[in-house]
Amino acid sequence: MSSGLRAGLPYGLASLLLGFSFGVLARPVMGPVAAIVMSVIVFAGSAQFAALAVLSAGGGAAAAIVAGALLNLRFVPMGIAIAPSLRGRSLGRALRGQALVDASWALANRGAGRFDIPFLLGSTLAQYPGWVLGTVLGVAAGGVIGNPDTFGLDAIFPAFFLGLLAAELRRPGARAVSALGAAIAIVLTPVAPAGLPIVAAALAATLGLRR
Repeated sequence: MSSGLRAGLPYGLASLLLGFSFGVLARPVMGPVAAIVMSVIVFAGSAQFAALAVLSAGGGAAAAIVAGALLNLRFVPMGIAIAPSLRGRSLGRALRGQALVDASWALANRGAGRFDIPFLLGSTLAQYPGWVLGTVLGVAAGGVIGNPDTFGLDAIFPAFFLGLLAAELRRPGARAVSALGAAIAIVLTPVAPAGLPIVAAALAATLGLRR
C-alpha cells in the first residue's frame, strides 16, 4: 500500500487543485455545505462537474443526478475488471471496491487482467483527502472571491471536459461517439430544457454496445 500511496501523491495534488475549483464554482450554485458533502460522498470529479454544469444551466436536480450517474457508469466495467483480484468475503471486497477511481485503476493494472489491490488502495488514499480538502478550501475562498467568472474560473468547466475528451479520443470508436454526442447536444440545446442535452448526448456512448 505504501508504494501506491507514493505513486498517488502527484494525483493527490491534482485532486487538491481540481477540488478547489469545484468548491469555488459549486458554492454559489448549491451552497457550501452541499458542495462539501457531495465531495465527501461522491468523490468523482467528472460526475460532480457534470451535475454542477446541469444545475448552473438551470437544470433540475433529477437531470443533474442522471448526468452524474451516466458518467459514473464507467466504473461498472472497471469494477468487473478488478473483481478477480479482490480477495476475502463479499463485504470486504465491496468496501475495498469503493476505492476504485480512474487514476488508481490505471496505476494498479498489472496486465493480463491482474490488479494490485493494495497498490490501488494506497493511490486512492493519496487522492481522496486532496479532493475533499480542495473542495473545503474552494468553498471558503468562494466566499471571498464572490463571482468566480471574474477570475475566469468558469472556463474550468469546458477545460475539464475537453481534457477528459482528449484522453478518451485514443480509444477505438471514441471519435464516432464524440461526434454523435456533440451533434445531439447542438441540436437539442436551443429547444430542450436545461440539462437534457447533456443527458441525451451521453446516450451516444451506446454505440459501444456493438463491440
